[in-house]
Amino acid sequence: MFFCGISGEPPQDPVVSSKSGNVYERRLILKYITDNGTDPLTGEKLEESDLLTIKANPKAAPPRPPAATSIPALLHMLQNEWDAVVLEMFALKQQCNSTRQELSYSLYAQDAASRVIARLIRERDAAREALANVQATLGVTPANGAAEDVEMAEENGAQEGALPKEIVDQIDETQQTLSATRKKRKAPAGYTSTAEVKTFVATHTIPSLHSASPAGMTSLAVSRLNPSQFLTGGNDRIVQLYDRSTDKVLASLKGHTKKVNQVAFREREGEPTLLLSAGADKIAKIWAQDSASGEYIPKSTIRTHKGELTGLVVHPTNSIIALSSLDKTYSLHELSGFAQIYRSAPAEDAFTSLAIHPDGALLALGTLSSKIQICDVRSGAVAAYITPPDASPFTVNSLSFSENGYHLLAPDSTSSVAIWDLRKMKTAHTIPLGEGFKINKVLYDYSAQYLGVAGNEGIRVFAHKTWEELVRFEEAGDVSDMVFGEQGKEIWATSGREVRIWGLPA
Repeated sequence: MFFCGISGEPPQDPVVSSKSGNVYERRLILKYITDNGTDPLTGEKLEESDLLTIKANPKAAPPRPPAATSIPALLHMLQNEWDAVVLEMFALKQQCNSTRQELSYSLYAQDAASRVIARLIRERDAAREALANVQATLGVTPANGAAEDVEMAEENGAQEGALPKEIVDQIDETQQTLSATRKKRKAPAGYTSTAEVKTFVATHTIPSLHSASPAGMTSLAVSRLNPSQFLTGGNDRIVQLYDRSTDKVLASLKGHTKKVNQVAFREREGEPTLLLSAGADKIAKIWAQDSASGEYIPKSTIRTHKGELTGLVVHPTNSIIALSSLDKTYSLHELSGFAQIYRSAPAEDAFTSLAIHPDGALLALGTLSSKIQICDVRSGAVAAYITPPDASPFTVNSLSFSENGYHLLAPDSTSSVAIWDLRKMKTAHTIPLGEGFKINKVLYDYSAQYLGVAGNEGIRVFAHKTWEELVRFEEAGDVSDMVFGEQGKEIWATSGREVRIWGLPA
């Protein structure tokens, strides 16, 4: 083993002085000769020609430096390398997250822009169609280029499709009135107590309603002004009005071509009662009683939507109805002239259920992806999204606001319900119903003291706040819809072709 006479280290390119016989690193000795011209060890005169190259064969690997010849030194070196790798990985993760956020923002911006463009195109096409109809009526020949896109002036005023100002004022007035009264309102005198609910028994059954093929009722509504009358919709495409006091069918209303999903009464003092229905055939129908014949006749058919109708509610003003559909939109219609006054832009998910806040300012819409969308009725803007945490996707097929407006009752899985506190936008409580329970309907009573859940294993009624199960009716079997009766003294439900009623024992 050779060592350089200058550095004391094994030389990479060794040379030997022919005069002194000392070994040096070539680059070091050449630099020394250039500066001094002598041998660094003997002081004799030395030139580059006096250096002889040492040729070793085979070439041996250079030895490790002294710092890497001990186990502690090796561990320290490996630790330094590991720290460098970890720091580099952390920097790469940060860069990846930053890139992912930028991509997510870009996707959201692109999606929003696509929706705006789609809405504008739809409104443009509707305006063109309306213009063409007017021109055809007046016999006016369209000007050249009428079919081409035009730039819209910024001074066009209100957004197309926005609610008329008089409707917004009416909704605001109703909200202020109802909001001021409901916060101080207590349960009406004589309202059913918790102890009485626990004693409820079956009191009446109305069998053989609707057709036997296809059998089954899908929806139920009980008249507020005449509690003995109720409205049902069935798989047989028929809407029936029945009077419990006389045990007679008052009207069998036809007009739907597929099953009826929702029914409702519109009852307003001084005005005729309207019967409303929404079906899987994408249409909603409105009937009113003819003063001359006494029969119910169709007043209007709403064909706004391109998908099955899944929700129908009457606004607290009693002058507007709202519809939801699987075509991912909802719409508002006024009942004086039966005209559409608003239709939402398509959402991300199809709407499967609909409920309206007791003040009339908010709509809740359930979806196929377990998400609940809260919308402002007046502007159509989405006020909030509610999604059950850690839930597998399921269909939100029923929703119900509490009468005080503070809570929203909704399924948070196929077999459990959640009570959402709208003031904090979080779950106040969750009620499991058992793995075999399939929810069909959830409902708050008028006093907001009780909540009911109907499903394939009957009906269960719980106390609000204490969440105690007060009573269950499993004998009903698969219950598709339920309603709390007047003063909470009865519970109505549809099961198969029967309407069952539970109440206080005789």
